[in-house]
Amino acid sequence: MKLKRHNSSFCPECFDIFFSRQVEQAIKKNRMFSREEPVLLGVSGGKDSMSLWFYLHQAGYKVQAVHFDLGMGEYSLRSREIVEGFSKQHQLPLEVIEVKSLINYSIPEVTKKVRNRPSCSVCGMIKRHLLNRYAWDNHFSVYATGHNLDDEAATLLGNILHWQDGYLAHQSPVLPSPHPKMVRKVKPFYTLTEEEIRWYARLHDIPFIAERCPLSKRAKSFHYKEALDFLEEKSPGTKHMFLLGFLERRDRYFASNQEKVELGECSRCGMPTTLEVCSFCRLMERLDSQKERSEENNAHHGSE
Repeated sequence: MKLKRHNSSFCPECFDIFFSRQVEQAIKKNRMFSREEPVLLGVSGGKDSMSLWFYLHQAGYKVQAVHFDLGMGEYSLRSREIVEGFSKQHQLPLEVIEVKSLINYSIPEVTKKVRNRPSCSVCGMIKRHLLNRYAWDNHFSVYATGHNLDDEAATLLGNILHWQDGYLAHQSPVLPSPHPKMVRKVKPFYTLTEEEIRWYARLHDIPFIAERCPLSKRAKSFHYKEALDFLEEKSPGTKHMFLLGFLERRDRYFASNQEKVELGECSRCGMPTTLEVCSFCRLMERLDSQKERSEENNAHHGSE
């Protein structure tokens, strides 16, 4: 296994050691969680979350996984099958929740009705709300996601290209809890590339769904990843230096943008927000209103 960014080659056994050291250093350096602290892990069925699930279990961490069935036809069926099969094979705790059972709409139904916002943005907002809500309701103090070096570097590039000062000030492998009902979020894989995680999954026969999410075809993040892949090919280590260099200097250059945000609680769901009604609840109210108008129109035309 050749790692050009480290100018090194590894046999399977040594690569396993390298991988473990990367994750453990990320966890300890950023004080993400301890082995005694229960960790909630959102698993999608992709290589990143499945590999993180496997690693944390093998390393002796206390992990509870939750999978949200997004209702995206064959893709969601396959994802759920992989997650449930892995849980059963390794006897790992898992809860599967159908999004439609919680909000009365599947993700495709939501994105079809919301035309003024990218599908990935809408889906991400819903998943973050539901995951945080689940973590809070079940008394977790931290939840982990499988975001990797490629993901974080692409996010950083997008935020720089659009000069999103607020997002730049808060981009971090650890997002602390700014409110009692907002659970700490951590990314133990932030120093590992997609390729390295894919090797790890294959090395340990970890099943994962390989195809891209059907709703992500227009996601800008893939364009940013392609640009970074080009630079990485020309100069190995670019992604690593780009992201890690930024994280070392972030507070120095963006500390003035880390303004104290006063969070209240949504008047509808009670979760943290800067507004009277949070974005999630406003979206749900909008969808319900559209549904009511549609039913009224259908009833009117039926009576005619």
